[in-house]
Parts: sequence; C-alpha cells; structure tokens
Amino acid sequence: MIPSDDEQAIVASPPRGSLRDRHGPSSPTRSRSITETVNGSHKFVIEGYSLAKGMGVGKHIASDSFTVGGYQWAIYFYPDGKNPEDNSTYVSVFIALASEGTDVRALFELTLVDQSGKGKHKVHSHFDRALESGPYTLKYRGSMWGYKRFFRRTALETSDFLKDDCLKINCTVGVVVNTMDTYRPHSIQVPESDIGSHFGALLENQEGADVVFNVRGERFHAHKLVMAARSTVFRNKFFEEASGTEEEIVIEEMDPKVFKAMLHFIYKDELVDEDVLAASSSETSIFDTLAAKLLAASDKYHLDRLRLLCEAYLCKGINVNSVSTTLALADQYHAMELKAVCLRFAAENLSAVIRSDGFEYLKEHCPSLQSELLKTVAGCEEECSSGGKSQSVWAQMSDGGDTTGRRVRPRI
Repeated sequence: MIPSDDEQAIVASPPRGSLRDRHGPSSPTRSRSITETVNGSHKFVIEGYSLAKGMGVGKHIASDSFTVGGYQWAIYFYPDGKNPEDNSTYVSVFIALASEGTDVRALFELTLVDQSGKGKHKVHSHFDRALESGPYTLKYRGSMWGYKRFFRRTALETSDFLKDDCLKINCTVGVVVNTMDTYRPHSIQVPESDIGSHFGALLENQEGADVVFNVRGERFHAHKLVMAARSTVFRNKFFEEASGTEEEIVIEEMDPKVFKAMLHFIYKDELVDEDVLAASSSETSIFDTLAAKLLAASDKYHLDRLRLLCEAYLCKGINVNSVSTTLALADQYHAMELKAVCLRFAAENLSAVIRSDGFEYLKEHCPSLQSELLKTVAGCEEECSSGGKSQSVWAQMSDGGDTTGRRVRPRI
C-alpha cells in the first residue's frame, strides 16, 4: 500500500559497515609460472689415462653418479671413442641420465681442465648461448648428451690437458623445472575493537578519576585526559585556561541525563541504547528529545562524531509532520548532513509539508530556511527570481495565496 502524504517517511540507506559490506570485497588471487634451471656440478678425475686406452670403441669409464634437479647423472668417458667409424681417432665424452625419468629437459656444460695453470680450458656450454630448439630433452634412463669427437687423441696426449697421465673433466647440469607461485590471501578473524568497553569500565569504576562535573547538583566523576582527548573544548579548559586546575566544574545549562549520555559517548564512542533515545521521542517538541539535546551538546563541545551519530538517528524519524522542526534543529546546531536530508525531503513532499503544523513553526522562527527550501525546490537561486512556477511556490509558502493575492488551495 502506498502511504499518503501525511504518512510518508524517509528511508535511510544502509549504514556504512552494514551486513552488505561488512566483510568487504574479496581479495584477488594471483599466480605466476616460473621456469628456471636447477644447477649442479661434478668434478671427474681420470687417472691412468694411458692404461685406459685400448679398452675398445664404445666402452667407457663412468664417474660416480651425482644428483641435480632430482635426477641422477653420470659422466661417460670413452678413451677409444664411441663411434666405430672414427677408428679411435677421437675421445668421446657424454653426460648420461642415470635414473628413471621421462622427457627430462636440461642444459649442459662440459669442461676439459687446462692443467698448466694458463686457464685455457676446453669448454662446451649451453648456458651462455640461446639454443634454437631450447634445452635438450632426455627421453629415458640411459639417454645421453655429449660429443663423439670431443678431442682428437693425438692432440690430447700432447696438450696441457693431460698431466701426469691424468685428465680432469668438470660437468654442470641445469635441469629445467617449472614452478607455480600462487598467492592466496589468508585471513584471520579479528574481533571488533573493545577499546570502548575498556574506557567504559574506567568511567564506571571511576578509577583514577581526577575531575568532577556538577551538573545541576548531580556529580559525575571523570578523567581529564580522556575528556581532553575527545573534545577541544575540554582540552582548552583543562590544559590552557588558568582555571584548568579546578577539581570540580559546575554545569548548569545541561540536564544531567544529557551529560551522562554525552559521557557515555566520550568513553565508549557510541550512542546510548536506542531504547533510551526512543523513550524521549514522545516529547511534544523534537527539541526536548534526548537525541536533539545530545546534538546540541555535540555542537557545544565540538564532538563531531557524536553530531553525526545524532544526525543519523534523527534522520530515521523524518516524516511530513516532523521534517520542518527537524530542519530547524539541524540548522541551529550545524548538522549539515541532516539539514540536507530535510531540505530534500521537504522539497519532494512540499504540498503536504506546507499543510503541517511544523511548517508554521518554520515560518515563524526560521524564515531564512524558507528561502533555502525554495532554492532546493527550484534548483538554483536564479530560477527563484525568474517567476513562473518558483514564484507560485513562494506564494504558497509565504501566505497560501497566488501571485495575484487570491487565496487558493496549495498545489504543487
């Protein structure tokens, strides 16, 4: 059922931090594929080279196995060569996959060490150059990579690579591995802040209290540091004015229940229970409600968060009958958010608002707000002075007549 003009009420949007967004947006995950080599080296010393010659083509001397990238490897040295077609003209050197594996991709480096100290090693390496087809792939156990014609035998036996009938071969293997670096946000549930309960306990047990407020005869014990931290007005009073050393402060212009509710906010950073606020809502005038008096206190003591909390509470009670007096209240205590809501609501429901009792209060006590309401209806100040519909609206707001002075029934 659609409510009548007199029954319309504002519907506030869900407050920040409501169930809809309490947990916030889910954090994005991300992943990264990393392809790199796991490198390892092995030094193989072959003593008694002259004795190894003649063992036969295709026969080898094997190093001890060594592990790189999770696989076993070995160096094979063929004194008489691996290929029968070379007729023992060359020595052959290979690196073999010595453990089970399938399609193992790797880079290799073989170095025949110059034993003269000149550093002129014979190096075959894939690490310092790009390979057209990428790293080599060893299909299965026993697969090898190397050189059938690694070095001519006659040249080797007269070179600095052979010393004291000994050869030294260094081998480096780089096994290609792929890893997935995945980031998944982890969350730890953190309870809501409980600082308010701790400070609230401080207020209730009065431990360390160093100032007393005498509010119309009712005494409230408090802490100067807490009051000063929350309000610049109290900070100036306690620490900058000459009277800041007094231990009892008399306040006559505020009801004790309002001061108690203000202390509740100062220490706990929240409004008193809504039941307490609602109990005063039956007052004849909105100005007499606890929420309105707290709004006044927030303005007096520069408690900006308390002001917004009061505005949010009062906003929920806006309707055709209350919007005018709520607008006056908001204007008096600089509640700009509440004032903007009231102006917008009154402009959207102007015909019904003009007929309300509250609008008579607005005309009598806050004539300047009628101009602001008119600007909200018209959209801009220039439109208000251009006649037309804006002029007829102004006539209705001022005396219920049209621009010719005739009494008419308000129509928007």
